[in-house]
Amino acid sequence: MDGNGNDGNAHGTAHGTEDLGLRPLTARSVVLSTLLGHHPPHLPVRSLVRAGEIFGIAEGAVRVALSRMVAAGDLEPRDGGYGLTARLLERQARQDDSLSPRTRPWDGAWEIAVVTAERRPAADRSALRQAMTALRLAELREGTWLRPANLVRQRPPVVAEQCTLLTGAPDDDPARLAAELWDLDGWARRARALRAALEAASGPAEEFTAAAAILRHLPADPLLPDALLPGDWPGAALRQRYEALREDIGALLSEHAAR
Repeated sequence: MDGNGNDGNAHGTAHGTEDLGLRPLTARSVVLSTLLGHHPPHLPVRSLVRAGEIFGIAEGAVRVALSRMVAAGDLEPRDGGYGLTARLLERQARQDDSLSPRTRPWDGAWEIAVVTAERRPAADRSALRQAMTALRLAELREGTWLRPANLVRQRPPVVAEQCTLLTGAPDDDPARLAAELWDLDGWARRARALRAALEAASGPAEEFTAAAAILRHLPADPLLPDALLPGDWPGAALRQRYEALREDIGALLSEHAAR
């Protein structure tokens, strides 16, 4: 599931979620979240309609959403159902990486990317910034990106095309540098608030909404080595709680679709 598909304005509930930007479920958000959480991301129409019914969304609204999402290039119809298009398959891959990051033991080294390409068009600069954000690098100053070298992932070609890649280590306290590069306290505070909203949810719809907000928040976790994190960092626990809920909701969807 992924709440990026949710429409509507932020709203509050009795649990004080007005500051968390929790959004009401729509037919589009339920369809998109259901497919993003399914492997492979293809389901028959009946299953998507049933998913909407669980959250109080009428069949007609789901079918209208499906038609609009096909027109928008989000979905493609095939084999009596609907699947994600290539663009959203990339989002699903990023989502999976956020939930199950691939790490390696950290030896104190930092990966550094320095922009050395000249006369970059705005589109190239934007593409690089998006790539660096997805790779969880932070910008120390304009054109200089870095992070601890503890993640295993492939760099897209745009990075090598525009940057010179280096490995190094700060002379000063690396934990202090990490705290300057990322708002660790802010991320942890929101993570705990989202977890509290999830635990306070009453019923699948509220759980689904809170879970979608959690999934939007997880990609901002810098996934730093433990030595650089504040005590009681909530990242791993939040991912585990989300995974458990995703399994529960998946079982609910399967049970409901089989009726």
